[in-house]
Amino acid sequence: MSIDTASLALPRVVTEHARQFFIDGRWTEPSSSATLDVINPATETPVAAISLGTAADVDAAVAAAKRAFDTFSQTSVEERIALLERVVAAYEDRMDEIAMAVMLEMGAPISVARQRQAPAGLGHFKTTLAALKAFSFEQTMGTTTLRHEPIGVAGLITPWNWPLNQSALKIAPALAVGCTIVLKPSEVAPLSSIVLASILEDAGVPAGVFNLVQGDGPTVGAALSEHPDIDIISFTGSNRAGADVARRAADTFKRVSQEMGGKSANIVLDDADLETVLMRDVAKMYVNSGQSCNAGTRILVPRDRMDEAAAIAARYVDQLVVGPPADEATNVGPLVSEIQFDRVQELIESGIAAGATLVTGGTGRPEGLSTGFYVRPTVFADASNDMRIAREEIFGPVLTIIGYDDEAEAVEIANDSDYGLAGMVSSADHDRARQVARRMRTGMVHINGASANPAAPFGGYKKSGNGREGGEHGMREFLEVKSLFGDLS
Repeated sequence: MSIDTASLALPRVVTEHARQFFIDGRWTEPSSSATLDVINPATETPVAAISLGTAADVDAAVAAAKRAFDTFSQTSVEERIALLERVVAAYEDRMDEIAMAVMLEMGAPISVARQRQAPAGLGHFKTTLAALKAFSFEQTMGTTTLRHEPIGVAGLITPWNWPLNQSALKIAPALAVGCTIVLKPSEVAPLSSIVLASILEDAGVPAGVFNLVQGDGPTVGAALSEHPDIDIISFTGSNRAGADVARRAADTFKRVSQEMGGKSANIVLDDADLETVLMRDVAKMYVNSGQSCNAGTRILVPRDRMDEAAAIAARYVDQLVVGPPADEATNVGPLVSEIQFDRVQELIESGIAAGATLVTGGTGRPEGLSTGFYVRPTVFADASNDMRIAREEIFGPVLTIIGYDDEAEAVEIANDSDYGLAGMVSSADHDRARQVARRMRTGMVHINGASANPAAPFGGYKKSGNGREGGEHGMREFLEVKSLFGDLS
């Protein structure tokens, strides 16, 4: 059932401020008249236009954040707890606006936008609030005091696939420890960040503590990365962009925390209930149209059960409803952009050409959907780990099933990746699954379908990045440690 079409309009705050930035506590006009259309991926037509920031806009935002840091860094823990509590309350009042903005900007089905995308950001503010209440900013070592102090002005660069999740993962801990912020969201999905800025404004975040500058990576992202008054860059995005950010940040010796791609392996051991495990985990993989960096896109099964695994996966995928995001029945919406659509099509073609078995799906749009960046949910079987569909992050509704002969080979295949963000392992013997999990070279492993703990660190090994987000570990990314020797007090 579709939602009321009258409610498909953008939130009023977005229409009012789409061509403005939030700097020093107020909505301001940009320094340039350049704009960029935000394309609704379901219709391929503009839903709004944002202003494109320049280095001058970044300078203004950073100057405001630097001024505000002198005061905000000295606030008490109690004051920052009260601030985060107001943010949580203001966020809860605006959930529908957030969900609508996310649906229109990046094509998330309305059910996903309401039940997953919007709540994800709220959850991180709540988790950080709990971590702040428990965190000790000072520790005693004899006559030495260790003080954890805010690092300074934080430049935050966030992606389009989980816009509220990724922004909250950075904003919440930065505010919690006393840092000030300049946020550059993805220009592909920038509208929900306007709602978020309004939420922070309503919550009474002091002027200059949070600043929003829209724009592209080569201009605004580069200016943030190179800026001498930015003390930390927290980046989530592609490896290409992450490497560029790190290079640009090097000359000013600022801290760089990165969370990048993934090609997570899901090991189904030979004693697992194949039907139960695959129906559970295949469903998780297709959430958000497969556009999640930690999705279990490589499923590893015993080679002699490949045909059975492929049939189970196809049975689930073939009942998915691909369609307009505004329809409550839709499971899989469009991909975020034409660029992403073309990339996924090319990778599906590569899998076919490499000799993987196309179980279901394939190239082209689903039947009846001639407009919109829709991709046919696809399953490949009999793949080898050297194929592009097994090595590259597809970021779409494409699953690759790989066979193995024994447990040792399964672990070897799982670890044979440039990435190391997440992993999954299932077994009828929980201790066996635990032992396999300990051998997987990833920052996170889900054992027997366990959900992620939002208070636990989120991040990975190798090309998946070098930072950790969430809970106490997320706060530590924005802290420096000072030793006070001979502090007899």
